[in-house]
Amino acid sequence: MSIKTFKGGAHPPERKERSASSAIEVLDRVTQVVIPVNQHFGAPIQPLVKVGDQVKRGQKIADAAGRMTVPLHASVTGTVKKIEPRMQANNLDGLCIIIEQAPVDETEFLPILDPFACTKEEALARIREAGIIGVGGAGFPAHVKFAPPPNKPIEYVIANAAECEPFLTIDERVMEETPADIIDGMAIVMRIVGAKKGIVGLEDNKEHLVPILEKAIAASVADISVQLLATKYPQGGEKMLITAITGREVPSGGLPMDVACVVSNVGTLRAVSEAFRKGKPVIDTGLTVSGGACETPKNLFVPVGMLAQDLFPAAVRYDESKLRRVVMGGPMMGPAVPSLQVPIQKNTSGLLLMDASEAKTYAEGPCIRCGRCMRACSCRLSPALLNVAFKASDLDQAEAIGALDCIECGTCSFVCPSHIQLVQRFRVGKQLVRAKKQKEAQRAVK
Repeated sequence: MSIKTFKGGAHPPERKERSASSAIEVLDRVTQVVIPVNQHFGAPIQPLVKVGDQVKRGQKIADAAGRMTVPLHASVTGTVKKIEPRMQANNLDGLCIIIEQAPVDETEFLPILDPFACTKEEALARIREAGIIGVGGAGFPAHVKFAPPPNKPIEYVIANAAECEPFLTIDERVMEETPADIIDGMAIVMRIVGAKKGIVGLEDNKEHLVPILEKAIAASVADISVQLLATKYPQGGEKMLITAITGREVPSGGLPMDVACVVSNVGTLRAVSEAFRKGKPVIDTGLTVSGGACETPKNLFVPVGMLAQDLFPAAVRYDESKLRRVVMGGPMMGPAVPSLQVPIQKNTSGLLLMDASEAKTYAEGPCIRCGRCMRACSCRLSPALLNVAFKASDLDQAEAIGALDCIECGTCSFVCPSHIQLVQRFRVGKQLVRAKKQKEAQRAVK
């Protein structure tokens, strides 16, 4: 099998061996969960319950009208104790529903629905009602991604199985342990979007999964194949996947549907299968717990809203004397959080307990014009020039040279010999550019 890739990228230490052989453990008993109300990219939703209400696992507890909304479900059976702002993984306070778990578990799932007998509209409604979002990125509503306009026909559904972030192995374990669910979810999405071809994009450091996936594919009626990709960061970026697999390039400001593709993480595809076959909404999430300070690295399925601190010491042990940084997600894109009192969300893929060697910080030096950031940028941008524009507060210039095309992967910061915190500056700068554009649009309307 040929191995494909994209231009640019970097090779950070993988550090996956710590948890790659750890079978997934399921944790379903907690004292309480703190469930952030808004975990998706889009319009906010509001609680449907009040303090004192009894809720069942799988019951819808928050929702709102609007296309860019996704409902929220109780991840445990119990009593709503509080509805208040709490610190979340983005280091901001957000409204959360706190549920104290009851001794007896009761469920309120959706009715089972045949994905190949229902209409497209019914299938999309089920995906929304199950609260499915893209778990591999910013939490984009899946029912919106799977409903491109009629003038954007889809040819390929691509399963993002790259898992290019160091440390993380939860996707690898899901593929090894439940490959049939992933292929089933992929076939369902192919039917919804009308794609005739499905491709699983798998990095070659997980080549041992090829026969496992191909066995599951053989039992499916859909036309699905596996494509090996070079192990390189950020191979899991959807634009990089599309370019590597199909040779097509998503245009500036465009979306995968502009090149007839839909990309979905394997965790999302698994959730799609469960939503139809079991009627199960997104009430748990898979993540890898690892890092130099972690003594027992593991892959886990936990209830959405479980506090990170509740993993210890019952499920995972760590050496507090070695702990220097806590990261929610992967080390390249995941945010560092001030404590373990942060809830795990639908799209939390990892919890990293880093030691001193992994959490090194450096003083920024001057840009030496070496060009490494430009060669490494998978979006073919000029990070050094973007840095100059943002430092000068020249938002127009930053936008003109592609600021909004930056995917914030962190590759430029990783390769910079002067340790310039490029990606952090770009994240803030992009927010300023968007705010400026919004103000200009409002003035134009007036």
